[in-house]
Amino acid sequence: MDDAVRDYIEAIAPEHRPLFDRIHRLILEAHPDAAVVLSYKIPTYKVGRRRLFVGVWRHGVSVYGWQQGRDGGFTARHPELKTSTGTIRLRPEDAAGIGDDELRDLARAALGG
Repeated sequence: MDDAVRDYIEAIAPEHRPLFDRIHRLILEAHPDAAVVLSYKIPTYKVGRRRLFVGVWRHGVSVYGWQQGRDGGFTARHPELKTSTGTIRLRPEDAAGIGDDELRDLARAALGG
């Protein structure tokens, strides 16, 4: 992880940091080989040609960048979390009801494997 990503993470508001840390940990558990870089000013997880973007916003954390059909069924199980642009918007209260396995599976499917 480069310094720009570390700076981004350190600047995350305290109310969203636990959710970001959880998603970050689960992505790296699913893909320990993922490179973490800053792209479009947000952390981006890269495995080969695939990318998964994870940004922190006022609502919580947004996850996007996977190819259609490569979300491990996540958006089918949680259609209320998907925006019209294909972004998964997770508020801390939404994520509290979602198990680690589901988020890990999302990362596996999005980044291949």
